[in-house]
Order: sequence, then C-alpha cells, then structure tokens
Amino acid sequence: MSDAILMLRDGTAFYGHSFGAKGEAAGEVIFNTSMTGYQEILSDPSYRGQIVTMTYPMVGNYGVNEEDVESRGLFLSGMVVREYSRYYSNWRGVGSLDSLLRRSGVVGISEVDTRALTRRIREHGAVNGIVSTVDFDHDSLLKKVRGSRGMAGSDYVAEVTCDRPWRWDDAAHGNFAIDESYPEPSYQLVAMDYGVKYNLLRSLAARGCAVQVVPAAALASEIRKRKPDGLLLSNGPGDPAALPEIVATIRELLTELPIFGVCLGHQLLALAFGGDTFKLTFGHHGANHPVKNLLTGKIEITAQNHGFAVDPETLPGDVEVTHTNLYDGTVEGLRHRELPVGSVQYHPEACPGPHDSGYLFDEFVAKMAARKEG
Repeated sequence: MSDAILMLRDGTAFYGHSFGAKGEAAGEVIFNTSMTGYQEILSDPSYRGQIVTMTYPMVGNYGVNEEDVESRGLFLSGMVVREYSRYYSNWRGVGSLDSLLRRSGVVGISEVDTRALTRRIREHGAVNGIVSTVDFDHDSLLKKVRGSRGMAGSDYVAEVTCDRPWRWDDAAHGNFAIDESYPEPSYQLVAMDYGVKYNLLRSLAARGCAVQVVPAAALASEIRKRKPDGLLLSNGPGDPAALPEIVATIRELLTELPIFGVCLGHQLLALAFGGDTFKLTFGHHGANHPVKNLLTGKIEITAQNHGFAVDPETLPGDVEVTHTNLYDGTVEGLRHRELPVGSVQYHPEACPGPHDSGYLFDEFVAKMAARKEG
C-alpha cells in the first residue's frame, strides 16, 4: 500500500513509500548521478527549492554521521529514491538517513521508478513537482504544484545565507578531523555566503587562508573594511539573474583584489563582467562530469550541481572561457585576461566527488600571494 506520492506539474504521478518527515513539499524535480555521498548532497544549500532524485538504486545503507555535513542544515524540498535501506552499517554511522530527514523536516519517497523519472526529466526537462504523504487527490496536488514558484527568476540565496559574519573554524564544523599540518594563515580571505559548502572553506583554510564568511548582501564597503587578500564567491541556489544587487557589489570589486567564483559565484561573476546566463534543460548534478581545461588540454572529472549556465556569446573580449563541459559544450570556467579574477562552474572542493580540480585553489592562493608581494 503506497503512503506517499510524487506528482509532477504535467500530471505524471509516481506512488511510493514514505520515509523522512511526513507532510508535503513542492520544488523543481532534478536528478543526481552520484553513487555515494548522499549526506553531503542533502546538506548542500544549492538544492534549496529542489526535490532531489538519486539515480543510484539504493540509498541509506551507510547511514549518516556528524562529520559529513556541508552546511548548518538541510535546505532541499524533498528526496526521491528507488530503494531506501532501513538498516545501515558503517563504522562512522551514528543514525539513519530517515532520522536525519525527520529531524530536518524533509519529506522523502522511496520505491519510485527512478529510471523512468530520470528519463522523463532528460527528455522533457526539469519540472516542478510535489511530494506528499497527506494528500493523494490528483486535482488538489496539481493545483498546488502549478501554483508553486519555479527556479527561473527566484532568489533562494536570501533563504540560505548566514545572517551575520563569522570565521571559519575547521574543528567546529564537522566533516573530517582538523589537519594539524595546516599552515599558519598567511592570507585574509572573505567568502561571500550564497549557500557556501563547508569543504569550500576548508580547502582554502588548508592552504593558509584565514576565512571570514559574510552574508550575501554584504556591500563592497563592508568587504573593504576587512582588508582581504582575496574574495571567494561561493556556490548557492536559484537564478543568478535574480540577484542584481549582488552582481553590482561584485562589479564594484572587480579591479581591487583577486576573486575566485564557484558555481553560482561563477555565474554571478559572468554577470558582473557584462555577460548573460540561461537555464539548462535539466541541469548538471553529479560527481562524474568530464570537463576540458582549454589552457592545458587536460580532462578533469568533476562534481557539479547547477541548473543555469553562462552564455559565452555575451562575454566581453577581455574575458576568456577556460573550461568546457564535454557532455554538452557549456561553459565551465572563465578568467579575465588582465585581472586576477576567474571562476569555475563545477565544484573543485567536491564532497562528494573526485579531487582532480584541487589545483584551482592553489592557483587562487598564488594570485593572492602575488598581490601581497607586488
């Protein structure tokens, strides 16, 4: 007997079994192709406003722990899986995925034909849906989902950013024990929190950065007062075109210090350069996307999570594309030809995912070093 339903905006219904919180939630239905790392995926604020479908057939078998978290909570709307393992086994496991979703108020549905759902998204594009354990009336669910807001034009950053500045302390934020071999900080880094993942901050702290995190709405004047050696534009959810005030702040700082953008930060940097962005059909979500570095000719396997991309035709002549996606040819990296400013669309901090792209942090730190020495 089914006790949960996923209804898509087009009227397609998937019945299954409830796990996690009871209730209902609407959002854009997307799929993630990662085989492991569901806890890191769920705690990525970039999924705000989305219902995440895992394509790997079994989820939950290694439980959850207090270390593999990527933010202060879960921000996604719902979770869809083929088979949920109600028993977990892992030496670090301290609880079940079900218990984590319950505590976080996230609705989950299992026993769904995720292959059929994924094919439908691939062929027709991401679409809004609603997961419910309390309402099974098709007309009622369709009315709700068709009245829900879409990803395009939506500002979700305001819902996930921090409410006050704070300093990164590796020992206080889970995910791997602090590495005592970390160097003493040599650089002051300001990280704009658009929905930042902890491992993005950790990756820079491990390279000698004292990281100060500030809210997304921080003004250029507030950032200057902190006297940073560099500026990080973090990942985050929603439509970059819905954030004109943030774009204006970035544009004001372009010529003042080294800047590194990741994911949403990459898109916002492109808008600050004067370019445009567009919505992808079903987005890139997973830990196995091949990207070509056009500067070296090398291929990187990357972790990705985004639904928008930069339009290369709209970029000014002083900005060059440095990386492209080998699946669909979309822009995966940019840099300014004169300024120490660049970005990537994918996640060099991974978690979960491969570590091919860690060199990008080294390059960013080298730019900060050059600025201090010069």
